[in-house]
Amino acid sequence: MIFASPALYTPNWPEQPNVPGPWREQLQTYNQWADEQFLQADIETLVRHRSEFFDGMLRELWGQLGFSNDTMSLVAVGGYGRGTLHPGSDIDLLFLHQDALSAADEHRISQLITLLWDVRVDVGHAVRTIPDCLIQAAADITIATTLIESRHLVGSPTLSDQLHHEVVTRFPWQSRDFYQAKREEQEQRHRHFHGTSYNLEPNIKASPGGLRDIQTIHWIAKQHFRTRRDESLVEFNYITADEFIELRECQNFLWRIRYALHLTAGKCEDRLLFDYQPDVARRLGYNQEGKRAVEHMMKDYFQVVLKVSELNRMLLQFFEQAILGPMDLLEPEVINEHFAQSAKLIMARTDDTFSHPDNILKFFITIAERPQIRGIHSHTIRLLRNARAALEQPLCEIPSCRALFRQLVAHPRAFGRAFLLMHRHGIIACYLPAWQKIVGQMQFDLFHAYTVDEHTFRLVRNLFRFTLTSRNEEYPLCSELVQGMKKPELLFLAGIFHDIAKGRGGDHSQLGAIDARDFCLQHGYNESDSALVAWLVEQHLLMSITAQKRDIYDPEVIQDFAAKVETKKRLQYLYCLTVADIRATNTNLWNNWKATLLEELYRATIHHLGRSGENAGHVRERVQQHRRLALGLLLSAGYQPNEVHQLWARFTADYFFRHTPEQIAWHTQHLVHLRSHQLPLILIGDENNNGTTEIFIYHLEENHLFANVAAVIDAEHLSIHDAQILNTRDGYVMDTFIVLEQDGSPLSEMHRVEEVRQHLHDVLRKRRDAPRYHRPLSRRMKNFTVKTKVQFLPQKSSRKTTFELVTLDRPGLIARLARVFQRLGVILTAAKITTVGEQAEDLFIVTNAQHEALTKAERQALQQAIVSELD
Repeated sequence: MIFASPALYTPNWPEQPNVPGPWREQLQTYNQWADEQFLQADIETLVRHRSEFFDGMLRELWGQLGFSNDTMSLVAVGGYGRGTLHPGSDIDLLFLHQDALSAADEHRISQLITLLWDVRVDVGHAVRTIPDCLIQAAADITIATTLIESRHLVGSPTLSDQLHHEVVTRFPWQSRDFYQAKREEQEQRHRHFHGTSYNLEPNIKASPGGLRDIQTIHWIAKQHFRTRRDESLVEFNYITADEFIELRECQNFLWRIRYALHLTAGKCEDRLLFDYQPDVARRLGYNQEGKRAVEHMMKDYFQVVLKVSELNRMLLQFFEQAILGPMDLLEPEVINEHFAQSAKLIMARTDDTFSHPDNILKFFITIAERPQIRGIHSHTIRLLRNARAALEQPLCEIPSCRALFRQLVAHPRAFGRAFLLMHRHGIIACYLPAWQKIVGQMQFDLFHAYTVDEHTFRLVRNLFRFTLTSRNEEYPLCSELVQGMKKPELLFLAGIFHDIAKGRGGDHSQLGAIDARDFCLQHGYNESDSALVAWLVEQHLLMSITAQKRDIYDPEVIQDFAAKVETKKRLQYLYCLTVADIRATNTNLWNNWKATLLEELYRATIHHLGRSGENAGHVRERVQQHRRLALGLLLSAGYQPNEVHQLWARFTADYFFRHTPEQIAWHTQHLVHLRSHQLPLILIGDENNNGTTEIFIYHLEENHLFANVAAVIDAEHLSIHDAQILNTRDGYVMDTFIVLEQDGSPLSEMHRVEEVRQHLHDVLRKRRDAPRYHRPLSRRMKNFTVKTKVQFLPQKSSRKTTFELVTLDRPGLIARLARVFQRLGVILTAAKITTVGEQAEDLFIVTNAQHEALTKAERQALQQAIVSELD
């Protein structure tokens, strides 16, 4: 898009420096004008024009307030010192004085700052002499950095020039110290964002690849070269003219987003939140319908920050070699005819190495073969960038490259450092055209924390961790399975392709399976291996859905799942792929509860496949084993067998099947001597060490029990992840809830546990009413709409009805559903609560008041009541 220069704006400054109203009106008029200019004006001109507007305002106020032009000067520092401002940017000022300030000068400064505040300008200021500035700069790298970009505004130019001279000649930070401090500052900032540019609500300024990474390059250059000009990077041969233009274009794109973001938010806001993305996209001229505009904008954004990150990494390495000295004083170690190693960096031996596409693949094979390599030499990064731009076809279309790719993926370390660097430098996209389509592909939901390519990269890295014996304790079952696979590369290929078709429309699993099969056959994998990879891609969600949205203690569920998996080999591959997938989706998504569900599903299916489907025998065996182990725990604690068996005689086999021996022993210890006047019994803990909190309630069977408990849990800001409602043979209920705090953590503080327990106790003993209010939707949730759908699953039993609910997740959802059940006389026996970002995808198993499956009329009534309640 070509932008024009904005029309001229001539402010009409008021003549009353102590009356903020006219000055505020002048600023509002300017803001309105600048907003109108945004769609057509060049962004560099806009941000500099805004800086010039405030320059003029400050010079006018300086004169009207009667500041001395001989002994004081006003200096712009920080971002304002660069001569660029965005609508919400703050203004940092330095009042530079030579002699001691008079009371009149102090009053003038106070007047000026107060007026700016009253005009609603976000201003920061310091009052210092030149020696003060140097002392403060020596103590604080941030102050030192602001002085590098200081700019004279008004007052004594001699004083401002003296400050600049002192900063250049007596800067308190040596190049080595300044570089290391800025490098560490950047690394800490990147760690805050989990080291990725691909967060779906990125910080335009601070995220990796953002504006701060560009500024870091310029700060180091200006300090090292003692210059104020960004172009010094080219003049001193640290960057080519083309690279400088690319960096400037990236900066302007990010500036344009930031400017639009400030206009949309009406304040200084650098987080591109879901709330703002549609309006920012509109302001930037993305005119597609619905989410497409946001997806297009974010794809452009992610591709820009990828370029910035690569240039930042390359330039910082150039600076490191220049400022800190060569990393290896010895001659580079020759690896082969094409590559050498300098310190821990791999380098091309000649500038034309990558003119042969085969050598790009050989480059990463070499990295896989040499674990001591940690990165790529800066000059070689430049060569790789140039080679990438010169490619005329995808690498996978070249037969010799396909053979090398197979060699690479079969290497045990291929998906460690080599795959990381391929991802970082865009080589996967050069090899696989379908990957290029998912680079920066937005996932506009609250479930995924990353773009499709970043999520896929993290999944593959998780799979690689399963191959490392050093990670065996962290991933015991996955490590055992992957390290025992004859062809683990097939698992990695499935990981690469599992989401490759997202964003195309249609079922991405089916489309991706076609791509995966074609790719494998093209690369010479046999029919059996190709079919396995394709099946894994097509079914990559099967195990996750079954574990989290089905009753895995129902033998029929295990039987159905096993029938789809068919073989032990498929199950092993699918289990590892599923664990890696969930762990790569969102840092807050994985917990021990999910790990337990998946492992229990895996082991139950292995047992089923090995027993040829003898479900009844498996159920009896599991019940007997749990009783035996629980009894052993109780006897070792001093309980008598007869009193335990007397209690257990009141429980159904389903209780023993669904609870672990540790849970059974825990419940029994508190139940065996319980008297009716002590009801309800409320236990809160984590006997299974699942990283969750279990709430166990034993009480007389009565109406509204589940609804009241769900209301209390919601009022305590807890989320329900699983619920089991079991009846004893003599009129009592045993309700078990798996809950977590809103941040995904279990209840850990004793006072918090007691608070929840007391609230439940008071409501169940009728000492207080069940809570009825609903907490409002969160900021992020308000950006999404999900139509409520109720789907009844095929009825396989005359004793229960199972249905799935899909709706917008919201506070109090389960409590509201419980009241619907209560009104219609529907009895809940089990619930699986699954939150997929903004969407609740829950499973409920219910009966009618006669403890039978719902009739057709009852199902219709329930469906209508739920939709009416939630939509």
